[in-house]
Amino acid sequence: MYYIDNQGITDPKVNLAIEEHVLRNFDPAGAYLMLYVNAPSVILGKHQNVFEEVNVDFVATQGVEVVRRISGGGTVYHDLGNLNFSYLVPHDAAKVNNYRYFLNPIVEALQSLGVPAEISPRNDIMAAGKKISGNAQFSTTKRMVSHGTLLFNSEIIHLSQSLKALGSNIQSKSIKSYRSPVANIATYLTPDQQQQLDMEQFKKVLLEHVFRTDEIPVYQLTPEDWRVVHQLVEEKYSTWEWNFARSPQFTLEKTSDIAGRSIVARLQVKKGHIASVNFEGGADPEVWQNLSTQLTGNKFEKSALLAKFQEMKTEELIQANLDDILALVWV
Repeated sequence: MYYIDNQGITDPKVNLAIEEHVLRNFDPAGAYLMLYVNAPSVILGKHQNVFEEVNVDFVATQGVEVVRRISGGGTVYHDLGNLNFSYLVPHDAAKVNNYRYFLNPIVEALQSLGVPAEISPRNDIMAAGKKISGNAQFSTTKRMVSHGTLLFNSEIIHLSQSLKALGSNIQSKSIKSYRSPVANIATYLTPDQQQQLDMEQFKKVLLEHVFRTDEIPVYQLTPEDWRVVHQLVEEKYSTWEWNFARSPQFTLEKTSDIAGRSIVARLQVKKGHIASVNFEGGADPEVWQNLSTQLTGNKFEKSALLAKFQEMKTEELIQANLDDILALVWV
């Protein structure tokens, strides 16, 4: 097994692209490990609905990126206090869904630091009943990835706010995240350890337990590797189509008071666009029917909706401010 040097990059799009490149394009017989830290971001499972998992307005104002990965599982929060590990190995039916095979060295490393770590039935790593690591897998016919998080010293409040989705009025068949109480690994360290153990030293502890040596073989990504990685970033991981529009289709029902009347809106969203929208309760049905016609086919995106309202001079037509109208059709 080789350790892949990602050159300290903290861009989640780049790190996910490195994972995918290694998974799909490297020698099927090769085994690799990545350890990387991402800037503040929420990472969605492949089959999840971003609007059911993420407080999209909060993360937008806080500069927290939303990126979808290729593996399943739930949504996780990354920041500079969270360490991610990724095993990229040959496909082996005995290892698919066998999280213990990959997690045992991680758990041993944590226990060596005095952390009461154990693997839960849901394939998380827990400490004293709180989640410190979430995990997911993805496999092709030749290779597989088993990756996870390690909450070393993350901003738990930002984690909670970012994953506090507002889409309670959404109905879909997407994969839902299982929410568990979380804690930082640093919580379980002694005061001396907390002073002395930084992220780089924490990485070193993990590497020594995974490789069973302090002489770690390193793979340096080549210029051709980086070319493929940056192409993946540009064409996939940076796109609204992958990160947002890939959400499974869903319906949204909202009720708001508009111009003194209770208006109900029912939207169906497919591939990130409004497939249909119906309004009930308006004083002038023709005005609301026109709004429905104009919104159909529009991107389900806050800025796109506001642009459409302004283009239509919706405030004049419905006699309400844009915030009230937006609240009717946005999560």
